[in-house]
Amino acid sequence: MEWHFTDAQSLAIIDREIRNRSFSPAEYEIVRRIVYETADFEYPSLVSFSEKAMQAGAAALAARSTIVVDVPMVQVGIAPGIQQTFANPVYCAMEALTRPQKEKTQSAWGIQTLAQRYPEAIFAIGQSQTALTALVELIEAEEIRPALVVGTPAGFVGADVAKARLKDSSIPHICIHGRKGSPVVAVAILNGLVDLAWQAYGQNAF
Repeated sequence: MEWHFTDAQSLAIIDREIRNRSFSPAEYEIVRRIVYETADFEYPSLVSFSEKAMQAGAAALAARSTIVVDVPMVQVGIAPGIQQTFANPVYCAMEALTRPQKEKTQSAWGIQTLAQRYPEAIFAIGQSQTALTALVELIEAEEIRPALVVGTPAGFVGADVAKARLKDSSIPHICIHGRKGSPVVAVAILNGLVDLAWQAYGQNAF
């Protein structure tokens, strides 16, 4: 991301107001990106990083692992940064070809289809709690082992349960706990991770 003077001013305000500094430097960079994009200072208390989530995500990006997202907003939001750096392939669950089904939503069926095709991908679920539930079920059944899962869907029914189940898994993950979340948060996390990974691996990426 290219920062301008006004961005620097905003980040300085964020740094002054965030009180939870228990994050590692890399994790904190992700947290401040989330706050920058949402202007919501509750997120530092809601975001959770599993052990080695940052390292696993950065390594998967550098290895050009496939990225699977649930909705077009996440795909469009991360596309410029991905194209300018590691050029990972990005697929969207809502655009996956699936047979019409009534038991699950389109995004859930799309995630299931793409997960079986790319079982070790990076998954970013920004909006659909049903897609996150479908992904967690595949993880629990040991049918897939993602490199990283970013889970940020908002919701009142089921979203927090799916996030808790993901937290209990051994899969590297970055999640927003509780009812809050959005595709904007998922984009902020991924774009921040891409920038950090490019700093770490970019010089030797080609």
